[in-house]
Amino acid sequence: MTIAPQKIILISLTDAPNGAENVLLMMANAAGGEMYFLKKHPFSGLKISEQITKRYLSKHTIFWGFIKLTPMLRKFKKDDVVMSTHPYLNAFLGFLKRIGYLKSKLIVRECTSVFTRFTGIKKSIYKIIYRMGYPAVNLVVCQTELMKIQLLEHNRFLVAGKVLVQPNPVDFDKIISKSTQPLINGDAKLEFICSAGRLIPEKGFPVLIRAFKLLKQAHPEMKLLLLGEGKERAVLTSIIKENNLADSVFLKGQIDNPVPYFKQAKLCVVSSIKEGFPNVLLEMMSVNNAVVATLCAGGINEIPAIAKVEVNNVEALAEAMGKTLKGQANHNAEITMQYLYGRKPEIFAQSILSALKQQN
Repeated sequence: MTIAPQKIILISLTDAPNGAENVLLMMANAAGGEMYFLKKHPFSGLKISEQITKRYLSKHTIFWGFIKLTPMLRKFKKDDVVMSTHPYLNAFLGFLKRIGYLKSKLIVRECTSVFTRFTGIKKSIYKIIYRMGYPAVNLVVCQTELMKIQLLEHNRFLVAGKVLVQPNPVDFDKIISKSTQPLINGDAKLEFICSAGRLIPEKGFPVLIRAFKLLKQAHPEMKLLLLGEGKERAVLTSIIKENNLADSVFLKGQIDNPVPYFKQAKLCVVSSIKEGFPNVLLEMMSVNNAVVATLCAGGINEIPAIAKVEVNNVEALAEAMGKTLKGQANHNAEITMQYLYGRKPEIFAQSILSALKQQN
């Protein structure tokens, strides 16, 4: 469904199938946009339809992608719209617009709250690049009201009227269509709890593993499947062994389509410590009524019909998981569907483009 007359270009660092990249893909589908990727993912990238024009600027490094992108930006006209969603890329495009090199309108989306997530030198670097690039941005999109508050608090130069709070979209129909595929390697025979995400500290998987150990006392047959890959694999493997869970907790690696796992799981869990907003939570809610999430991001507390617990609390997470497995949590499928349909990609795209128009 094309809802915008002007040319829209969605630019991403890579086509890795992560949350931020999927948001840009949904925007491209809803608004009829083109997609540019600075670097092609070496393994399984986003599944992009043939109807969307896509360009991969480098097979080797993101840096080379930046080099190749720069001259291409000159062809974009004043009425064109460029949108990106990674802080460094956002700031780079904003700087080029600030010096008059990029002529098009620029929308940037905040994929996380960098000023509360990072400290020290890394936080200082973000402050510098935001100050260099963000003053020229036409519209900043935040996923939650909390994210907007944090952004404005750390960047006093930003005008509040140019910052839009727009919740992440969810393509409910696409998720349902993906949920029918079979599980791999005999996993369908298991009774399991499922979580998914990059194996990084922010995802809180050590807390989930320890909570699962407590839960397993009442559910000895239950398994825990963690879908995703990342730098913390060795750390998590060690935690699994230390807790004598090698026969119960499995690191499944990158799964191209995790939705069937979410659907067949006895329980889905988001255990993150800090997030911009966990898109995987919306996917889980689309196919499973038994969902537990930590309060790792603004807006989660307002989500209906899921169990919510504080972050970094093993006992509280284990208790919520146990109650949800027993059906004691308050779940209303109709309310959940109403909530998800309010996040349709078309609504997401229309809201952003309307807000951009009001800036002119």
